[in-house]
Amino acid sequence: MASQKEFSVLDLIDIDLKEHNSLSLHCTGGRRGLGRIISVPNLNRPGLAIMGFFDSFAHERIQIFGRGEIAAVIKLGQEGNLESIKKLFAYPIPCCIFTHDLSPGPEFFAEAEKAECPLLQTELETSEFVIRLTRILANIFAPKKSIHGVLVEVYGLGILIMGDSGVGKSETALELIERGHRLVADDVVEMHCVNGNVLMGEGANKIIGHHMEIRGIGIINVTHLFGVRAIRDRKQIQLVVVLEEWDSSKNYDRLGNEEEYMEFLGVNIPKLEIPVKPGRNIPIIIEVAAMNERLKKMGYNSSKEFNRNILKWIESTQARSVYYGSEDVI
Repeated sequence: MASQKEFSVLDLIDIDLKEHNSLSLHCTGGRRGLGRIISVPNLNRPGLAIMGFFDSFAHERIQIFGRGEIAAVIKLGQEGNLESIKKLFAYPIPCCIFTHDLSPGPEFFAEAEKAECPLLQTELETSEFVIRLTRILANIFAPKKSIHGVLVEVYGLGILIMGDSGVGKSETALELIERGHRLVADDVVEMHCVNGNVLMGEGANKIIGHHMEIRGIGIINVTHLFGVRAIRDRKQIQLVVVLEEWDSSKNYDRLGNEEEYMEFLGVNIPKLEIPVKPGRNIPIIIEVAAMNERLKKMGYNSSKEFNRNILKWIESTQARSVYYGSEDVI
């Protein structure tokens, strides 16, 4: 598993997300604690802790305050009963987030300032905010790995093209882009595992993303040359295509009966080895491979059906021979 870069509360506020992904977060107190590290992707609703029950309190998580928790905090402040609130801030919690644009009251703010614990506020409803934040944290804390290759989207399928340097990965991807498909990343692909079984890929460097190195031409900007239709930021990796120089002594799979896989971050991805030699149109072969893989995911396997038909034909021919006998054949 790749090492995870430290992620702070300030990093959470600074995440640039738009529309349905936006968290709408802003800091309302405890600014001196914005450097606190968020170490786990899980969230906690501290209702029990507010009422004084701290057994198994998940203090290492971000604390989410909805309408119920905020009403309880305000009531405790009005009653002057701050013991549980003080005990809450005795734990090194990363931050407290208040939904519905609600405020917890001056007593809570005062205790947060003493503990230097960041207080954040969002206009979103609690359920919607939890969904968005959970999705974002799952992506941030997902295991990551960088690999040399080209990631393209072909007919809606994310295909990672791999192979030795100079075998033609970028040129193949360029032809696919010319044919209407989309580039995700060239040269270095950063992949991360989501939910333990989904492998997502994107460019390792956002600044030089969607640029390609073509030998004989140099660096090209795919966005400027082909438009925004030719790119996308990230894509699930669903097929690995390994390009290799044609080896006449090697037996290549001609029927497709044996399915091979390549493992990344604990996820097995279907793999195809495609030999490269003059006269072979590799982009068209990859297009067909993408369509064939989509058919497999829909439950149709061409090679298995071919085998079944061959077996039926052999069985029917043998049955006729046994039934009629050699003396009955005209």
